Amino acid sequence: MKQPPPPRGRGQGGEVVSPYLLVLGAAVLWSTGGLFIKWNDLTPLELSCGRALFACATVALLTRREGFRVNFVTGAASLLYAALLLLFVVATKLTTAANAIFLQYTAPVYILLLEPALFKEKYRAQDFVVVACCLAGMSLFFVGNLRAQDVEGNVAALGSGVCFAAFFLLLRSKRAREVNRASSVIYGNLILFAATLPAFVEGAHKLDARNLAVVAYLGVVQIGVAYTLLTLGIARGVRGLDAGVIGYVEPVLNPVWVFLFLGERPSGWALTGGSIIIAAVIAHTLWKARRRRAPPALP
Repeated sequence: MKQPPPPRGRGQGGEVVSPYLLVLGAAVLWSTGGLFIKWNDLTPLELSCGRALFACATVALLTRREGFRVNFVTGAASLLYAALLLLFVVATKLTTAANAIFLQYTAPVYILLLEPALFKEKYRAQDFVVVACCLAGMSLFFVGNLRAQDVEGNVAALGSGVCFAAFFLLLRSKRAREVNRASSVIYGNLILFAATLPAFVEGAHKLDARNLAVVAYLGVVQIGVAYTLLTLGIARGVRGLDAGVIGYVEPVLNPVWVFLFLGERPSGWALTGGSIIIAAVIAHTLWKARRRRAPPALP
C-alpha cells in the first residue's frame, strides 16, 4: 500500500526542520562572532571571560544528561579549546574579521600534515597540493600595507588555527568518545573563565547594557545554541562530510556581517587568500568523499 507523503514542513524522519538547516543555522550563528567581538568596548580578556561563563553554563545545561566526566584526552582538548577561543578573540580585535576567520580556517593544513602520522594513514599527493594552495593563500595575508596590530592579529589567528587542528585531532581519539562529547567545550570555557577572571573583575565597570548583551549573546547563542543545533543536525543524520562543507558558511559570512554593520573592508589580498584556502579545502573534502564511495579496483 502506498504510504502517504509526510506532512508539509516535515522530513521523512518526521522532523519539523531539516537537519541540514540545523547545521546551516549553527554555521550562520558562528559567523556572527566577528561582528559581536568587535561591537563592544571590552578588551579581549574581559570579553573572553564573560563569553566563556555564559557558554559554559549554556552547554552544560543543554548536555547535562550526558554527565560531566573528563579524562586525560578531553582535559587536554579543553586546554586547546580555551586557547583557540582566546586567540580568535585577540585576532579579531587586532586585525580585520576576514583575516581572523580565514587564518583560523587554515586548521585543515595542519590536520593534513599531522593526521597520517598520528593515525598511521598514508600521505597522498593530493594532500600536499591542498597544503601548498593553503600556504599560498596564507602568505597573501602578510602582503600590502600592514599595521603592526595586523601582523600581531594574523599571528594570533594562525595560532588559533593550530589549536583548532590539535583540538580536532584529539577528539578523534577513542577515549574522547567515552565521556560527554561536549565536555571539552564545557571545561574549555571554564578554564578560560578562570584564567581571565582577574581582567574581567578589573574591567567590570565597563559592563553597560550593550557590552553585557554582547557577552551574553556570544556565550549563549553564538556558542551554546550553535553547538546544540550542530549536534542535533548530526544526530538526525547529517554526515560529517556534509556538516564540514556547510560549516564553511562561517568564514564566508563572518566578514560580510562586519562589513554590513560596521563598515570594515577586508583587503583584496585577504579576500583572495581566503578564497584560495576555502576553495582548496572544500575541493579536497569532496575529493576524499568521492574516493571513499568509489568501488575498490579489481586485481
